[in-house]
Amino acid sequence: MAIATPMTPPPPAAGPGATIRPEEAAHFGRLAAEWWDPKGSSAMLHQLNPVRLAFVRAAIDGHWQADSRSLRPLAGKRALDVGCGAGLLAEPLARLGAETTGVDAAAENIAAARAHAAGAGLTIDYHAGDIATLDLGQFDLVTSMEVIEHVADKPAFIAALAARLAPGGLMILSTPNRTLRARLVLVEAAERFGRIPRGTHHWDDFITPDELHDLLAGAGLAMGEPRGIAWSPLQGLHLSDDLALNYIVTVSKQETE
Repeated sequence: MAIATPMTPPPPAAGPGATIRPEEAAHFGRLAAEWWDPKGSSAMLHQLNPVRLAFVRAAIDGHWQADSRSLRPLAGKRALDVGCGAGLLAEPLARLGAETTGVDAAAENIAAARAHAAGAGLTIDYHAGDIATLDLGQFDLVTSMEVIEHVADKPAFIAALAARLAPGGLMILSTPNRTLRARLVLVEAAERFGRIPRGTHHWDDFITPDELHDLLAGAGLAMGEPRGIAWSPLQGLHLSDDLALNYIVTVSKQETE
């Protein structure tokens, strides 16, 4: 007689207004152990991070008229990285002088982030959970890189980011564009050839710059001119005027009359 083995129930579906997709959190949580391995499953993020950081630093200097030679332009400021993974962006923000907080949907990522920060001698306040439900206060700088395409409710997510942005603050977002080229390169080719783990991207969830502009405007936010993150055999990943694959933007609160 066969003995039935209990089945693990599927993760609960995201509730109304929730920004986390449980299946997405589970997917990235399974990659936590390799997050800091530049040759592991997050290799593409390690190649992307310097490109994003160059944009972030230029945006910081421009927004606060900081000295581009300063090593700590965020000294005295609070920074929040939403969808922080294991801390690839949060740690540089801390090194730039910010009192840094990181939030991620996957508890496994937060555990890896805390361990890596401790080993690097960095103090970063990490939280596992939904940014829409965490009471963290407001921040001078809010970043969320390659995250909005994974959330359950994009308007709720943008509203939650807007609520965390202090008056006069700066937000920086990046995300893949919903184009045929992005589908071919980021989904079909990159996942098929192991550059990105299978199941990471769902093309239908990609968001165009015009759609992001309208989402931000609906939350009282103004989007700056987007910059593309493109790829070429000679340059690899680099900032570009070509928005077809991926783009990164600055965001600020709309001025009220």
